[in-house]
Formats: sequence, structure tokens, C-alpha cells
Amino acid sequence: MTGPEPRVASGSARHRAEDLVVRAVMAAARRLPHRLVLAGGAGLGLAFYALDAPHRRLTQANLAAAFPGRSPRDVRAIARGVFGHFGRLLVEILRFGGLGRDAMRAAVDIEGEDRVRAAHARGCGVLFITGHFGFWEVHALAHGAFLEPIALVARPLDNPLLHARLEQIRTSTGNTVIYRRGGLRRILRALSEHQGVAVLIDQHVQTPDAVMVEFFGRPAATTSAVATLALRTGAPVVPVFALPLAGGRYRLIYEHPVEPPPADHPDAIREFTQRCTDVLEMYVRRHPELWLWMHRRWRDGVEPPAPGMFPRAGEEVAQDDDPHGAHPEAGPGPGAMA
Repeated sequence: MTGPEPRVASGSARHRAEDLVVRAVMAAARRLPHRLVLAGGAGLGLAFYALDAPHRRLTQANLAAAFPGRSPRDVRAIARGVFGHFGRLLVEILRFGGLGRDAMRAAVDIEGEDRVRAAHARGCGVLFITGHFGFWEVHALAHGAFLEPIALVARPLDNPLLHARLEQIRTSTGNTVIYRRGGLRRILRALSEHQGVAVLIDQHVQTPDAVMVEFFGRPAATTSAVATLALRTGAPVVPVFALPLAGGRYRLIYEHPVEPPPADHPDAIREFTQRCTDVLEMYVRRHPELWLWMHRRWRDGVEPPAPGMFPRAGEEVAQDDDPHGAHPEAGPGPGAMA
């Protein structure tokens, strides 16, 4: 399952140093006991919580605004949990991608598989949506292994060495990756061939097709691509989430498809986007420690972009060559699918 070592382009000294660190972490994650891997990942995340003051402040500010009834102490505790979670996520992506299929299957419980089958039975392809929440990359790998391969909409990493390694992991169970350039055409082709396409919907976007929806009671600029594609093609929109279970296992959840607005709705795209966002918010409210609060999701002056563990957390999504403006996009970090 590990496959051959990916071919990578040469990069800068910094890129090579980053790649060396990731290779070392990957080797350790695939050899050490799982509980030690998760503990080490959490420790890594908490180290960044202590060292990365700008993102720590941004995380706490976002949490305080989203949960005004929580005490400062509670906010700090959730923030620490957020950083610990993303440290675990990083090492788990590197570990899980090296497992055999039997080991992957033993590590997951799947809830709602019948909903996936029913969605595909409509014959229009399926749009799977989620956010930078839980273990979305693990979900994508398991989906490709146990249901059927899908296309993951993602943004290339800045480091070409890490980009190649991450793509090798993402495609190890048969999935493909769709990047920005010419992405709309590839998405439409995949849907026309009755395939599934996975899109993250929780990033701030600054493109002509962005729509403003309410997320935690605050306006958030959101891609309208999912709603546009669903209304254009008839593809059902299925929210997906991957939650941690005891013993280092995961529950992969496929929700009921999001009900589209009536055909005569005066603002169908915004309404459909709001309905999708509402499902994500429901899960984030239940498990706030599992979402990417260090991203500037709301651009209302909370705090400027900050470098650090999440260097692209403040970067706007730029429009590509898509002539229709529909622009699904993954964001910072490993970002791809559920």
C-alpha cells in the first residue's frame, strides 16, 4: 500500500528541509505504536500553540466570537484542543496513508453508506462536502478504499516536494486530485461520468462568485460553486464528517443529502449555500475542538493574517481560468476532502 517513493521536483533549501522533516515524521508515524503517534502529534500541536502567538490569539478571538457564552478559560481550553487535534491530524495523514486496506478497514466505522449508494443511484454524480474538520483526509482515503474512488478538489502546496508526497498519499486508494487550473471542466466531466467529487466549503473566498452566508451568526464569504454545480447538474450534495473514536479509530459519517431550494426561489444559490453551511456549523458546534479556528474565516477585522504553523491561513482564494466563476477550493494545510 505504501507504493513507490514519489518523484519530486527539486526545491529551495527551505523546501528540502521541510521535506526532510516530513519524511522523518512519516517514518516514525509508520513504525511507532499508534497511541505514541497520536500522543506525539498532539504534543507537536501544543508546541505550536505555545510558540505561535499570532495564530493562538486568532483562534481564541474566533472562538470567543462564535461562543460568547463561554468563559475565557473555556475558550483557552478549546483552543489548546484545536492545536492538539491538528497536530494529530498531521501525523495521522502520514501514518494512515501507509496502511494496508485490511488495517484501514479495521480502523473505521462507516455510518450512512446506504445514503451514498442512493445518491449515486440518481445517475448525476455526487458532490461530497465538508470542511477542515475532524479527520477529513483520513475519510477521503477510506472512501476511495471501501466505497469507490472520488475526485478531491484541492489547492497545490507551495512546497513542490511536500506537494508530491501529499498527492501520492491522497491517490494511494484510487482517488484523483483536481487542482484550480481547468478545475471546473474536470469536475463537470467527473459528475457526468457518475463519479463523486469532494469539496471543502469552509474557506473565505474573494472571487466574483462568492456569496455571503451566516456562519456562527456572522457573515462569511463562501464559494457558491457547490450550489451552482448541484443546481446545474442535479448532483446530490452529501455532507461528510470523520470523527475520532476511542482507541485511535474513526467514525465516517455520510449525512442525508442537503435539500435544494425550490426551483422558483429568488436567491437559490445563496440559499443552497446557506443550507450546506448550516450542516457544517452543526458539527462544528458539537465538536469545536475539531475545526480550523486559526483560519481567518470572517474578514471583519478580527486580526490580520499571521505566519507560522498555518502560513496560508489568511490567504484569499484567487479566481482561476474558470469562465463561469464557479470555483470550489480547498484551503490551508493538508486540505482536500473529508
